[in-house]
Amino acid sequence: MTPKAAHFTLALSLAAIFTITAVNALGSASTTAITYGTATICGIVAGEPDQNIQCYRNGTHIPLILPNVSFQAISGGRSFFCGLRSGGYSLHCWDTTAPALVFRPRRLYHNELVQLSDVAVGDDQVCARELKSGVVRCWRGGGGNGLEFLSPEKGLRFRSITSGCGFSCGILKENNRVWCWGKGENGDNIHTNFGNLSMSTLVAGVSHVCGLTFNGVLVCGGNNGSGQLGVPFSSPSSFSGLALGEDFTCAIKRRNGLIECFGGGCSKFRFDLIQGVSYESIVAGLDFVCGVTTKNLSVICWGPGWSKLQLPSDLPLGMVLPGPCVKNGCGSCGMYPNSDMLCHGSGSICYSCQIEVPQAVPLLPSSPGLPRQQFNSSAGDKNLSESLAFLIVGSIGAFAGLCTILYLLWIGARKFFKKKVDNSVQPTNSESDAYDDMDPMPNLCSNVTPTLRSYSSKMLSSRRFRSGSSSKQLDRTESFSLCELAEATDNFSVGNKIGAGSFGSVYKGKLADGREVAVKRGDTSTKKKKFQEKEIAFDSELLLLSRLHHKHLVRLIGFCEENEERLLVYEYMSNGSLHDHLHNKNNVEKGSSILNSWKMRIKIALDAARGIEYLHNYAVPPIIHRDIKSSNILLDSNWNARVSDFGLSLIWTESESEQEVVSTKAVGTVGYIDPEYYVLNVLTTKSDVYGLGVVLLELLTGEKAVFKAKDGSGPIGLVEYAEPKIAAGEVWSVLDYRIGEPEVNEVESLELMAYTAMDCVNLEGKGRPDMTNIVANLERALAFVEYSPGSISRSSFSAPL
Repeated sequence: MTPKAAHFTLALSLAAIFTITAVNALGSASTTAITYGTATICGIVAGEPDQNIQCYRNGTHIPLILPNVSFQAISGGRSFFCGLRSGGYSLHCWDTTAPALVFRPRRLYHNELVQLSDVAVGDDQVCARELKSGVVRCWRGGGGNGLEFLSPEKGLRFRSITSGCGFSCGILKENNRVWCWGKGENGDNIHTNFGNLSMSTLVAGVSHVCGLTFNGVLVCGGNNGSGQLGVPFSSPSSFSGLALGEDFTCAIKRRNGLIECFGGGCSKFRFDLIQGVSYESIVAGLDFVCGVTTKNLSVICWGPGWSKLQLPSDLPLGMVLPGPCVKNGCGSCGMYPNSDMLCHGSGSICYSCQIEVPQAVPLLPSSPGLPRQQFNSSAGDKNLSESLAFLIVGSIGAFAGLCTILYLLWIGARKFFKKKVDNSVQPTNSESDAYDDMDPMPNLCSNVTPTLRSYSSKMLSSRRFRSGSSSKQLDRTESFSLCELAEATDNFSVGNKIGAGSFGSVYKGKLADGREVAVKRGDTSTKKKKFQEKEIAFDSELLLLSRLHHKHLVRLIGFCEENEERLLVYEYMSNGSLHDHLHNKNNVEKGSSILNSWKMRIKIALDAARGIEYLHNYAVPPIIHRDIKSSNILLDSNWNARVSDFGLSLIWTESESEQEVVSTKAVGTVGYIDPEYYVLNVLTTKSDVYGLGVVLLELLTGEKAVFKAKDGSGPIGLVEYAEPKIAAGEVWSVLDYRIGEPEVNEVESLELMAYTAMDCVNLEGKGRPDMTNIVANLERALAFVEYSPGSISRSSFSAPL
């Protein structure tokens, strides 16, 4: 065999491949990642509100800082792994060699204007691809010898990238050809092995690279010292996933999900131990492999580098995503089964086109005691499988058709929304906006036949909000009758009243199905102006909250619109508002409230900031809340903070020069309202930043936004009181005395939080930070306070890997 032939092998696939196939390997973007130097395996969990990362090493779960952040892809190398946050604007990395039982993050990249797509970690380098331009950026490298791993030429544009040991490769946008760079073994010439072939996928190992052409041909190039390029030319399988180690190549057979490996390193594997197990994706370390099973999306690892006995280990990571959750829909090949559940409603997992119908994934992991599904390639079993597949598909199609007919009949009977929104509400004061108790109705259900809850499907084109997704999201919001809500709240009794505001009163209730809810009932005043204001707040909050879904926003369950009654139904927040806890007259010492700890207060600040960051950066279109204050930050049963009350919120669009909305009248609450907005009537996202800054000062000082000065001189604003002292370095003179003197590991956290608050309440909006930076600072503050003194330094969060 010629040297060129030794480094270049083709295997024709007999089954056609219709779409680009997702592949995973040593240094390619995936939902699982191996850090081979520490035998650490991480995965992006499925079925959770956030697509966060769980890791496993030496029989132990390893917690991550940033546990409530969603990630779209991860990739691992020798001693660290990196994760690309959902949206592609931030890249974080974790060092897995740390002796502590926690991996500390370092933010390697953040840019709100330039999204990243692929992330590919080699042994010592990190590369990522810009989504729009295709430009690839790389960091670190050199195997620890201090040399920089250079990015490819700026003129090159890539469609995908992958990394090996000391080199990286990618597929060029222009012609789909392979290009490699770096000083690792064969890094300068691997791409020449692929010639002028057009590639659809590419995967790197330690010193070799494999991929698939658009015709389904498997192509490998690079080091062939152990025969890892030697795919049998007569192989009867086409592949849907690849994983490359040091001296072997493994692939998932498209037909049945089973794994086939080749190369000298395979002699060390006991494949009898994984026989009959089907996989959705696989990823390799130097000498072991991990995969996500089809049966229940659990992760199994095997190989000499994982276990001396080579026994497969079913890792306790729960369900792991079989692919990234995307928000722009899937093509003609459709979504992965149970995609909405796996992504928790925040996207879809796209399935590659396949000859056979994919198996449905169970909603819950199968019992460990059940036998794994067996696969048999005999002709009889194949015919039986095809018959069952057609039967299942036919049944699903008939059921879907019936549901569609019933749904169309159902939505045709619903009444249409008919009121318009006018954003012209005057400023309110949280201390004086409560209304008198409304007279309870003798019997709201006496002449009313209770109606079934249903889903509203009226297109909201008559309303002034310009949101293409409003009507689609509102379909998920339940419509209640006035009778149902009256029964749930004991006829809106005084005993069930839990709050009041400019819109009306809020009542605790219990629905017929047992759900605890909070019912906000609009003021029943007959005055025209009050009714118009109620309509404005009702329409605004209904339209906005019906399409917002985030862990740190209060969830809207439904609404009621009968005659002049306007009611909104929310998930009940059992622990009340932040304002109530901070300023309760009975909260006089540390033991008076669970909130009297710095860790808890920083966590609440971070929760609220994440909710506002979602409104500004991820809601489509973005939203300005306009009334951020402690009484609008509610606490659920687990003490998670959620932003509430969207009656004054506005949708805004991004102009070329500045993100701003000009409002005819400033709205908000005294003590929290942005002075620049109040004076100039120019509203930006920085107005919400100012309100959050005041809340941060409340958490630090324990004082109200406007309070009576202790010297008896009269009311004073919290910003006016705290700002000069913090600016002079006297942070400790304003801290809440009820919590007591900070511990050593709390000092830096409180300083960081205090200076962040000062930046937030800058008189000029352009001098305030954006929500992403605020979240990053509060994440650091929480990390400082959670771990022992000296375990975390400033540099550990800012220095590159």
